[in-house]
Amino acid sequence: MNSTHVALAEAATAQTTTRLTFREAARAGLRDALARDERVFLMGEDVGHYGGCFAVSLGLLAEFGPERVRDTPLSESAFVGAGIGAALAGMRPIVEIMTVNFSLLALDQILNNAATILHMSGGQFNVPLVIRMATGGGRQLAAQHSHSLEGWYAHIPGLRVLTPATHEDVRGMLWTALEDPDPVLIFENAALYPVEASVPVEWSPVDIDHAVVRRSGSDVTLITYGGSLYKTLQAADELAAHGIQADVIDLRTLRPLDDATIFESIARTHRAVIIDEGWRSGGISAEIGMRIMENRFYDLDAPVERVCSAEVPMPYAAHLEQAALPQVAGIVAAARRVIGG
Repeated sequence: MNSTHVALAEAATAQTTTRLTFREAARAGLRDALARDERVFLMGEDVGHYGGCFAVSLGLLAEFGPERVRDTPLSESAFVGAGIGAALAGMRPIVEIMTVNFSLLALDQILNNAATILHMSGGQFNVPLVIRMATGGGRQLAAQHSHSLEGWYAHIPGLRVLTPATHEDVRGMLWTALEDPDPVLIFENAALYPVEASVPVEWSPVDIDHAVVRRSGSDVTLITYGGSLYKTLQAADELAAHGIQADVIDLRTLRPLDDATIFESIARTHRAVIIDEGWRSGGISAEIGMRIMENRFYDLDAPVERVCSAEVPMPYAAHLEQAALPQVAGIVAAARRVIGG
């Protein structure tokens, strides 16, 4: 290919892709939703004039006005409850909770109302509510702002739990979530917000029913989601340098889990490591591991391994926080253990 052809190819690529941060991709999803459906509105603490605690909704108030981008009082229970009421009345609210830790102040509304109304009404009333919240550590925001509690919510029937890891997913998942007649929780790992990537200019809805294999391999299956995906891919690169090829599964959705993709991979690799930024005890990693044992025990050549956060409140000190979180070296070590050294 001569220089002219290279220049033309680069120009074509530039026309079909653009560079965005993860927060800009999330904002693009919000903008699309607000523009596409007049029933959609965004509400939460500081989402309007301040532009969101993580700057995801920056500029949307000026673009869509205070009826569509609503600042709320500092009461998670109150504004999540208002979102449930709006959803029951035919609107399509997007409720932003600043961090996953603060969602516990609205747990009664999420668990006892949003997740149960369809069943307690005998199927008469759906709650088409979307709740977005930041999750994850690694930003020195200490124990009240840094935990990964999405596995808790995946325990609750009546909810769909999404964990976008890529720019395409954080934008396109919102589109699909708003079409769901039941409540959807979207957990955005806050450490990803400043990460920049090349993404397609043209977007489409994202499948929220199936996991996706981000890297193919035949020696070990690495199962993860959200902010841990990139550490897992880096670990897969390090393993490949030693001749170990890893299948890397991005779960995307924690409830309902896509068992089929996990089981198909394990049928090929015969080994599994689960990487979860949540705590080990009673976490989503334990659920995934037990499903593998119940359904694919005879496919395994080694026990399932887990790499999780240390069972402590998230430390503030940077070196302690990094020690508490799953890291590449720990993932590599776990993979080598299941392979046998």
